[in-house]
Amino acid sequence: MWKFFIYSFIGIIFFFVPITINGQSTIMIDHIVQWITALIHPILPYYVLILIIIGAIHPFINKKWKQSKTDMIFSFFKVVGIVIALMVVFNFGPNFVLKESIGPFLYEKLAIPLSVLIPIGAIFLSFLVGFGLLEFIGVICRPIMRPIFKTPGKSAVDAVASFVGSYSIGLLITNRVYKDGGYTHKEAVVVATGFSTVSATFMIIVANTLGIIEHWNLYFWFTLAVTFIVTAITVQLPPIRFEKNTTYQAQPYKKEVRRDMPLLKESWLEAKLAVERSKSLIENVVENLRDGVTMTIAILPSIMSIGFLGLIIAEYTPIIEYISYVFYPFISIFPVKDVAILAQASTISIVEMLLPAAIAQTADLATRFTVAVMSVSAIIFFSSVVPVILSTEIKVSVGKLVIIWFERVVLTLLITIPFALWIF
Repeated sequence: MWKFFIYSFIGIIFFFVPITINGQSTIMIDHIVQWITALIHPILPYYVLILIIIGAIHPFINKKWKQSKTDMIFSFFKVVGIVIALMVVFNFGPNFVLKESIGPFLYEKLAIPLSVLIPIGAIFLSFLVGFGLLEFIGVICRPIMRPIFKTPGKSAVDAVASFVGSYSIGLLITNRVYKDGGYTHKEAVVVATGFSTVSATFMIIVANTLGIIEHWNLYFWFTLAVTFIVTAITVQLPPIRFEKNTTYQAQPYKKEVRRDMPLLKESWLEAKLAVERSKSLIENVVENLRDGVTMTIAILPSIMSIGFLGLIIAEYTPIIEYISYVFYPFISIFPVKDVAILAQASTISIVEMLLPAAIAQTADLATRFTVAVMSVSAIIFFSSVVPVILSTEIKVSVGKLVIIWFERVVLTLLITIPFALWIF
């Protein structure tokens, strides 16, 4: 059982414990990513460009591009992603591509950090998953997770990994567990769309942009609570309610069996069984790194194309303004000062989670707080999370993801607006 203690301890330190180095407090994974980014900074744009090219041609090599209409559309967008990436890296093309808030924003703020974070995170994920910790926490959290969220106790690890680490890491865990038969399709959808939100690091950026960093503790813990409350509600609503309870490739479901013994004793037994059947650390690292690289090359071209399209629509057309009217009935029942700003921020959250903060900076404090919570709790956005979900084996249509996003935004507004008006 030394593997359980040593490897799990290393995993927890790297993913969940903030460490201060050179005056900066963040988790070790983030420190490592920053060190590597600084070390290879001159070649990073070209490294990412190579990954984007490989990711765009990969569906055509393995013939995945013609499996469905969705695959065809996203494969086309990935090719477009190459063109946009080339323009940004080599600084040529129309001004609307090279505008700082569009092409360079997508490349420098999303593509480059994710290209380093996901593979590095996948390596250290080997310590966290595969040596009993998942099973141990799973049994402990079962009394909470199963009745409220209809998911196994182990999904608590995905939720924590997303909030503390990254949604990409959370989805990497979710995909791994789903492929191993630990989740049904429905459970994987709940975890992917309900827990895989942005990390605390992203939340700090949002709080700073909206000028609410002085209320950081209130913002962080309230957002955490709202995200999980909204997830508990959406589990009961279509389309999640009617998702299939089948496993990946119809393999036997690794059901959490309740034994007639104290909860802590049972969790220890499950951890021992997991260690007994675990692969070696090297095998785990190789397997997770392969998954991480595959996910990275799938995400990057989509970010550069779908994210680009969303930003162009937001910047140069009134479409976001028109769509935002759908949120007016839910916002107008409260005495909100900046109804139009809140409605447009809510609408644009499906494009990129940092955009609502960008357009709500001049609003009153209650509106800014609501926007900050909503941009995180909405979870689903096209510049990154949607491509990540679609790159996994958890098959959810884009239409269903949009419906889930809408439900999450409306529920978040209904919960957060009265709280924000009361507090501020």
